[in-house]
Amino acid sequence: MKKTDIIFILFFILLFSPFFIFKPVLDFYSDFNKEHGMVMSFIKFFFLAPIGEILGLRIKTGNYFQKGFGLLPRAIVWGFLGITIQMAFQIFAAGTPKLLEFMGVQGAADSMKSGITGLRILTAFSISVLMNLFYAPVMMTFHKITDTHILNNGGTLKGFLTPVNFGENFSSINWNVQWDFVFKKTIPFFWIPAQTINFLLPAEYRILVAAIYGIILGVLLSIASLKQRK
Repeated sequence: MKKTDIIFILFFILLFSPFFIFKPVLDFYSDFNKEHGMVMSFIKFFFLAPIGEILGLRIKTGNYFQKGFGLLPRAIVWGFLGITIQMAFQIFAAGTPKLLEFMGVQGAADSMKSGITGLRILTAFSISVLMNLFYAPVMMTFHKITDTHILNNGGTLKGFLTPVNFGENFSSINWNVQWDFVFKKTIPFFWIPAQTINFLLPAEYRILVAAIYGIILGVLLSIASLKQRK
């Protein structure tokens, strides 16, 4: 383990420890989260999800920082994605139980307000499946396009603010890796089970857990990038 690994671990501990040690900090977070859900979604993903990008860089290069990596532009993209993830959570969490009831599964909506039951697990699983099939591939592809844009412009904020060449960046994606690994493996074997667990949690914790999952996503996308090189 390198010295930088120890520093990174200590930073991670310091980032989260105030929420466990100081109750006023946790209370402030809870109140602000309830009153400003979209703002907090941006903040959570802005700060947490790039940690996965940094870990991914460590996996790929052995270093936590690299010229042209563009940590700030990546954080901005994740903040925006955090807002869309919050929107997806609200839409699928409300709409999927209604769809299940329309299909004859009575009590699906009410099951999400009760304790852990078989029906609630089925409903949470259904929410996760639909969200990961309809929303996740679009989000992951958009992230790949912006990631390419950031790298192509040297990781600078000025370069990031230039128009994105969506067509060129889209066509440059290695679709064998994007489909065979990112979509076909991570969605059914990780994201659907992980988000099923998330939807069994109280609603106020879901977007925070999703942001922590974003750390894992950064690592998975880095693994995909390594596969693309082979």
